[in-house]
Amino acid sequence: LKALLKNGIAIFPSNAYVPYNYPHNVYAFRQDSSFLYFFGIDEPGLTGVIDFESDTDYLFGTNREIGDIIWMGKQPSVRDFADSCGVEKDKNAADIKPFLAKAKNQGRKIHYLPAYRAKTSEELSAWLNISVQEVKKQASEALIKAVVSICEIKTDEEIVQMENAGDIAYDMHTAVMKMAKAGVSEQALAGMIEGIAISQGKAVSFPVILSQDGHILHNNKHDKILKDGRLLITDAGDENNMNYASDITRVIPVSGKYTDKQKHIYETVLSANTAVYENSKPGVLYKDMHILAVTKITEGLKDAGILKGNTQDIVANGAHALFMPHGLGHAIGLDVHDMEGFGEDFVGYDDNVKRSEQFGFAFLRMGKALKKGFAVTNEPGIYFIPELINIWKSENKFTEFINYNKAEQYLDFGGIRIEDDMLITENGCRLIGKPIPKTVDDVEAMMQN
Repeated sequence: LKALLKNGIAIFPSNAYVPYNYPHNVYAFRQDSSFLYFFGIDEPGLTGVIDFESDTDYLFGTNREIGDIIWMGKQPSVRDFADSCGVEKDKNAADIKPFLAKAKNQGRKIHYLPAYRAKTSEELSAWLNISVQEVKKQASEALIKAVVSICEIKTDEEIVQMENAGDIAYDMHTAVMKMAKAGVSEQALAGMIEGIAISQGKAVSFPVILSQDGHILHNNKHDKILKDGRLLITDAGDENNMNYASDITRVIPVSGKYTDKQKHIYETVLSANTAVYENSKPGVLYKDMHILAVTKITEGLKDAGILKGNTQDIVANGAHALFMPHGLGHAIGLDVHDMEGFGEDFVGYDDNVKRSEQFGFAFLRMGKALKKGFAVTNEPGIYFIPELINIWKSENKFTEFINYNKAEQYLDFGGIRIEDDMLITENGCRLIGKPIPKTVDDVEAMMQN
């Protein structure tokens, strides 16, 4: 980081405890990923500062008092935390405001990353003597780009942690495959896999999506009982004990066997997932992998009679987005959507690749060229969203490409998404974590286990 930023200082606030329903009843603590990456301390109430000009690091915090120790046990001092990560100087938390004021008066650049929690925005506002609105405006683009350039390339040590997170996800998803059947509640399955994540790591990496209403892309409700004939989507991952994330999606038939109709749509999505996996490598634009995926999806929907016409024309005009309105994937690492708190375009795009404004393509989070060491998700899907289909039909939208009469035969279908986590290697890519069943035969076999 010091090699990329020569001037000024950078502030890295840790996260604080967040009250659940009253001040002393808090959510499980989750450290800020950038503080965790650069300072390695998984505790609240600390702030790291890097001085790029003097080559000095600081850790600001407050030592625990006896009242805290009674409830929490003996706690390390700020000096102990500083020693644990090689920081030369420790200071009291109250010293940070005059420390930053002095730097500001000297005309030095003060770098910080965008704040995504109100508490952090308020702290930065007080420390820098600027409004919360200015805190948002003055986040350092130079620091953002420097951090992204470092953190987007996963080190060997990080890959080990991501493999561990992927192995935990294997246990989560295969448990659903073994336990899902008619009469079981979505809530029971969602609770079970969240328990697996907590028993082997720290938490789920995002609220579990487990639903028979797979056409709702981020459906966090688990209020239904499984019924034969329905498809069950499980989009879930974990954060392991070092906070590295997984993000996997599988769709299974509640009855244990896909119908012919379900099988065709499923294998169309699988063909897109497989094509992306076989073609992703350094130098390839992930935007092009998205185009490859939706091309495969278009071809499968044409075979089903839902789409018609020239495949390239369908994709170029965006008619396919009625059935896959989201992007192919995103970066993953310490955050399930890695570093997206900085802004998606800083992570997924660059000076060479800009985000499209076309419906569907606009939601692609990762579009730029892949590099060795990138970790990305590969998650094509097909969804039959009744409300969206009805709107497009009423507008006579893309009638030259879409057979609405045929599409309406799928209004009760739901949706299918197949998602894996991939590591870009020197000449291609590989899956992260133990492979989770995803062919029709393998899923059905696992469900009979």
